[in-house]
Amino acid sequence: MNDLAGLAAFVQKYYIDPIIYDTSYNPVDTITFAIILGLFIIGLIKLLSRWNISMDERLLLSTLPYVLAGSSLRVIEDGNLVAAPWRYLLITPLIFFLVFLITVACLIITRKIWGEKFHARYAAFGFLWTFFNLAVLSTLGFKNTWVIAAVFLLGSLLAGGILFCGRHLSALKFLDERFNQMIIYVHMLDASSTYYGVDWFGYYEKHVVPTFLINLTGSAAIMFPLKLAILLPVLYMIDKSMQDPSLRNLTKLTLITLGLAPAVRNTLRLALGV
Repeated sequence: MNDLAGLAAFVQKYYIDPIIYDTSYNPVDTITFAIILGLFIIGLIKLLSRWNISMDERLLLSTLPYVLAGSSLRVIEDGNLVAAPWRYLLITPLIFFLVFLITVACLIITRKIWGEKFHARYAAFGFLWTFFNLAVLSTLGFKNTWVIAAVFLLGSLLAGGILFCGRHLSALKFLDERFNQMIIYVHMLDASSTYYGVDWFGYYEKHVVPTFLINLTGSAAIMFPLKLAILLPVLYMIDKSMQDPSLRNLTKLTLITLGLAPAVRNTLRLALGV
């Protein structure tokens, strides 16, 4: 009984309470979610193969609207527009499963109805979902619309500078690949939104390593070199070692999602003042 009580307390502390109270991540749930993410990638590759769907560039681009839908859905919870217990579905990690299931359902339905020409319809469902979320959020009223332009300007300038260097440094030639460029761009947007949120508006970072480094340096500007220190070697290794196009594209879609989703969520929250 003591072992069961201890296990229950452990699960409550490290997994359930962070969802219920929407608090910062901890090392335990961070590692767990990273493992689950890896398993999801492997599982999705097998499912796509079984359904005879290729994870090519068209499918990758057609899935991006669902990233926008998921991140804007998260802001609906931030704005307290959904009451408990339903709001728990919109908090990490439950929202990942919710968005994943809806995305896969839309993929299967459009594939069955329109066959090989499903991509445009599949993307359209994602955009419609995003527009619906934005319509709901608009009821809160935008208070800091300038933040949207500021995040895009700073993120675009930094990404542009990095990609410019990539064109002139042989060691960074892998940045010529367009999805690598997209990954750099969305993560610079994410870092920009974090910088404005923490340094200008007094928000706080939830993830373990960034929180440690922000506290250490006293500024969320550390997110820019931190992103590059992680992304550049990861992108190089992906292009160098992943020979399977489907696995490579799905891994890059995951990296795009990990940058684009928080960038959109953070920027919307700042603009709405929630």
